[in-house]
Amino acid sequence: MSHTEIRPLAFVNADIAGHGPGTLRVLGERICSLGAPVEAGDRVVDLRGDRLLPGIINAHDHLQLNHYPRLRYRARHGNASEWVADIEARRHVDPVLTGGASVPRVERLRIGIVKNLLCGATTVAQHDPLYPELDAETLPIHLLSRFGWAHSLAVDGAERVRQTHRETPADAPWFIHAGEGTDASAADEARQLEALGVCTPNSLLIHGLGFDARTRARLVARGVGLVWCPGSNLFLFDRVASVAEFDRAGQLALGSDSRLSGERDLLDELNLASRVGEVEHSRLESLVTRQAARLLRLPDRGLLCAGAVADLLVLPRGARLWDLRRGDLRCVMTAGEMRCGDADLAELLLPAAKTVPATVDGQPKCLEISVARLLQSSSISEHGVHLSAGAMRAA
Repeated sequence: MSHTEIRPLAFVNADIAGHGPGTLRVLGERICSLGAPVEAGDRVVDLRGDRLLPGIINAHDHLQLNHYPRLRYRARHGNASEWVADIEARRHVDPVLTGGASVPRVERLRIGIVKNLLCGATTVAQHDPLYPELDAETLPIHLLSRFGWAHSLAVDGAERVRQTHRETPADAPWFIHAGEGTDASAADEARQLEALGVCTPNSLLIHGLGFDARTRARLVARGVGLVWCPGSNLFLFDRVASVAEFDRAGQLALGSDSRLSGERDLLDELNLASRVGEVEHSRLESLVTRQAARLLRLPDRGLLCAGAVADLLVLPRGARLWDLRRGDLRCVMTAGEMRCGDADLAELLLPAAKTVPATVDGQPKCLEISVARLLQSSSISEHGVHLSAGAMRAA
């Protein structure tokens, strides 16, 4: 990610998450100091008590599937395999599915990227191939790049699951959908994975809805992490997973899943998580910052300290992250560059030539030009986001 400005950037009078009032300085793509005074030559941004958080981390998404609406074809599912089978049976006849599949993959991926960026998800774990169109050098977000994965036991089979785990370094995360359902087959998947030897401290099971208390206790004791997607679980199965044991052990992160089954974005998932009572409010932000970064083996993300990547969110003064929607975010910054946010901060952080006026859910915002181009170059739109008339021609 390039930078046209190399002078340090100093956020002053900030309510810095985990540290209280103070100053945070950024040089290039990284935080260079926390609590140190402003230096001569710094560009100074007075946040006037607004909250400063690390960019949030989405531990589970399928980026190419976020242009679809939520879909299900029966009132109740026993497990995710039934849902997948229903979709497969209609893949060539349902106009929603055929229309969605006709959109070029590069355009679908763009919508997935924009979805995450606008809600402050600056790092995303893509649970699918890192397609060639996902060129890390040109993306306005970070994608997890060092990881292993299998889809699920039902899709990949036991031998493929074991092989992908074996090929994943012990210090990199390995992901698999597991326990995604309420029936006996979903409940038994943890036992099968344990028998395969793939339940290790670098393993992250996604969903875990079908796991009973004894199973959860065994997995926690093995150091296995869980990625919680409450919106998807509630939509498909009318209940959410029990996750308190994983959270108490520091082994829980939050994911949005795709819009085929999940909420609109990670902020909406966080809001749902705040309402279902599985995790104490005081711990919710950690699920998408510090704790998520540790589980995904990202030592320079999810926290505010010298040397960390300068992925930053500015929230209104006193705001709780789980109460906000994407239009409420004052600023989203990745690797030291503002990507979207309010005009008063854009005036200080973005050159005029790189600023595109827009509205996000009816709120006036400014987008960095590369983000606006992602929207403009796609034949599908991101609902609720509109570029100002003539904005791209002027830019």
